Amino acid sequence: MVSRKRCLILGLTAFICVELHAQDENQSGKCRLLGKFNLTGYVEAKNHSVVIGGLFPIHSRTIPVDDPDGEPVSALCEGFNFRGFRWMKTMIHTIKEINKRKDILPNHTLGYQIFDTCYTVSKTIESTFTFLSGQEEYQPNIRNSTGKYLVGIIGAGGSSLSIAALRILSLYSMPQVGYTSSCPILSDKFQFPSYYRTIPSDKIQSEAMVNLIQHFGWVWVGAIAADDDYGKYGVKIFKEKMKSVHLCVAFSETIPKVYSNEKMQNAVKAVRSSTARVIVLFTSDIDLSPFVLEMVHHNITDRTWIASEAWITSALIAKPEYFPYFGGTIGFAIPRAVIPGLKEFLYDVHPSKDPKDVLTIEFWQTAFNCTWPNSSVPYNVDHRVNMTGKEDRLYDMSDQLCTGEEKLEDLKNTYLDVSQLRITNNVRQAVYAMAYALDRLSRCDIPEGEKAYTKCSRIPDYDPLDLMVYLRRLEFTSHDGRNIKLDRLGDLEIGYYDILNWQTDNAGEIAFVKVGEYKFQESKFELVLPKNSTLFWNTESSRLPNSVCTKLCPPGTRKGILHGKPHCCFACIPCADGYVSEKEGQRECDPCGEDDWSNAQKNKCVPKEVEFLAYEEALGFTLVILSILGALVVLAVTVVYVIHRHTPLVKANDRELSFLIQMALVITVLSSLLFIGKPLNWSCMARQVTLALGFCLCLSSILGKTISLFFAYRISISKTRLISMHPVIRKLIVLVCVLGEISVCSAYLVLEPPRVFKNIEPQNVKIIFECNEGSIEFLCSIFGFDVLLALLCFLTTFVARQLPDNYYEGKCITFAMLVFFIVWISFVPAYLSTKGKFKVAVELFAILASSYGLLGCIFLPKCFIILLRPKRNTDETVGGRVPTVDRSIQLTSASVSSELNSTTVSTALDE
Repeated sequence: MVSRKRCLILGLTAFICVELHAQDENQSGKCRLLGKFNLTGYVEAKNHSVVIGGLFPIHSRTIPVDDPDGEPVSALCEGFNFRGFRWMKTMIHTIKEINKRKDILPNHTLGYQIFDTCYTVSKTIESTFTFLSGQEEYQPNIRNSTGKYLVGIIGAGGSSLSIAALRILSLYSMPQVGYTSSCPILSDKFQFPSYYRTIPSDKIQSEAMVNLIQHFGWVWVGAIAADDDYGKYGVKIFKEKMKSVHLCVAFSETIPKVYSNEKMQNAVKAVRSSTARVIVLFTSDIDLSPFVLEMVHHNITDRTWIASEAWITSALIAKPEYFPYFGGTIGFAIPRAVIPGLKEFLYDVHPSKDPKDVLTIEFWQTAFNCTWPNSSVPYNVDHRVNMTGKEDRLYDMSDQLCTGEEKLEDLKNTYLDVSQLRITNNVRQAVYAMAYALDRLSRCDIPEGEKAYTKCSRIPDYDPLDLMVYLRRLEFTSHDGRNIKLDRLGDLEIGYYDILNWQTDNAGEIAFVKVGEYKFQESKFELVLPKNSTLFWNTESSRLPNSVCTKLCPPGTRKGILHGKPHCCFACIPCADGYVSEKEGQRECDPCGEDDWSNAQKNKCVPKEVEFLAYEEALGFTLVILSILGALVVLAVTVVYVIHRHTPLVKANDRELSFLIQMALVITVLSSLLFIGKPLNWSCMARQVTLALGFCLCLSSILGKTISLFFAYRISISKTRLISMHPVIRKLIVLVCVLGEISVCSAYLVLEPPRVFKNIEPQNVKIIFECNEGSIEFLCSIFGFDVLLALLCFLTTFVARQLPDNYYEGKCITFAMLVFFIVWISFVPAYLSTKGKFKVAVELFAILASSYGLLGCIFLPKCFIILLRPKRNTDETVGGRVPTVDRSIQLTSASVSSELNSTTVSTALDE
């Protein structure tokens, strides 16, 4: 016989050792157990139809113990967990309640077998194997050591624990209903086809956390998770949700399951150094406990913690001494419920009832800090790891013995606190879910959609797959009227979270104040936070914390990308000219309208400065004065001419043309007033046309004079008799020229008239009101005609400049034309090189300068003689008949003409 021993190591400390005996290689061996798991719990299966299994974390950790012989030893547990003990008691209470009811399983009763998982994967697996096969048999057969049919498991007190159990239970299609395992991966029916739960998935909780963060305007949030499936998957979904709404996770650290000083200090350093003042904690209370001690040890305050449902109401964390560090915590909790009869059932516990009930004895010893007489159950001080990272576990027996007279009413611990029955109520709902499914199975109440491939089954002879048919889409009403409905993935389809805020009551204890709700139904979510909710914030100012990487950019700036950093970290860049940001935190600056410009602070669009040559400013006022002065001077000359209209000098060379020239000069100097002030459509059309017509009248009148001088000069040098030019002809020349100009101007105004134009190109900060002259061709035509008249005037008078004339009229007109051309030739480059109102000013200076030039050169000498040298204003002087001894008076063109042909020349020059 060949004997071989094999050991299957499960997790850290769980084990199954079997000895194989075989006669030879072809003979199959027979297995027998060499050891048993060290499990604690409760069982009641006698006289019951079926058994429901339960997995609860009654302890918080295991104590690894090595066997001197090298054999693996099932670990012991430490750290009594009052909360887990209450959950376990709630399952027992609920099963007893169901057994008393006549409307659920009237012909059957439920038993239970419950094990302590010690909040470890290894103990969970030990318990799972024990559920399936017991510790007295050799292979799984769905009948545990109680000998009763196992219908399913309630548990296992944590996501990682449930996943570990499901890896085995799913092989046998054994249903498991979770009460606190919320990891999203458990919704994967390919991996976990037999899992159902009465707690919402963390996918919903992560969505709720992000909505809460958005509601309070936080954009830079830290995340810390337990180093297990619950924490890792929870933070993973949370980070994905944050990214989808363009919020940033400042850091993401883990709290080690097995104490590691290095990992713990990394988490502490991240919290301390980050600018994030809001931190999400995705962990259970047991895993969070050492981290809380680190926060206290390093005195890290002024942080707002967002709690997951696993620790928001945990008495292990919610202690008054931790309030300075964790006060103001806001988070999500399972809805609170009142369970009838539970309080009395919890108080109905005493070690004397069953001396073998080690869990009750340990509860009593831990609760009252004493040692039960004749008990081998160790007294646990529950020290784990101190701040130096060294182990500090104590398992001494207390010197004080328990009397059994201790009163539970004097206790103040989690076990007896029924004011916050949240996950406890989930345990109740999980048990009821299993019971309702069994009830429907016993009545063959097959759900709609499942009847085609589902047959009726009988309790207890049914396949585990049959019960899963009834668990899918299970719906029932709880004792408090809540509708419990599971979807096809085994998740809660409808429900809500309570939003709790940590505050203190009058006694200085931590109070879980409900400030809102987060409702969900299928794919619809709603965050309800009433405005009158009183929230406590653990900040220096007691105001809503501001958790940002970079403070919101003030108005007048925009967000700038910082390469290599999250988009929540940015630089504030001032808006460019013409762009503004009126609100804080704008990503882009908004352009101002066409008529607006940014102010100096770049936070508001203001109307652009309007620029035009105004009457009120010094330059405009000066030009107005010059225009009016010019008109007055011309009028003064006219008055002089009117008074002395019968004198020879005024009558010489056509008096009417002189008056036309004076009138034209008044028009030109006054037309400059149309260029001043805010341009309007009518003024734009009037000013260029008026100027062109004024110059046309002036130059055509001068042309009439210069033609007369030209003919006089030709007569003087040819000594011949020429045909006289009648004065009417000179008026006709003026009339034809003016009518031609009027026709061109009329076509200009009708076809393509000038319009007001808002020019913003030269300077964006200003709107330059100017005239768009319309057709350049028309404009060139009308002023080109004036230039042609000016050239003709210059040529004819230039030829006649040497005519002997006392008045020098030919030379005066020649000089006037030279001044006219110099002014307008200089005007062109000056006009093209200026912008805005100064361009208009240049044109006005040219208009006034040319007008003053014509006025001064043509009429000033005559007025000088008329007013200051009246002796020269005689027929003899003007006509040329003066004494030869008087050399101060030279011959005039009129005198020369009279000598040649008194009749002809007089006719040519006089009126």
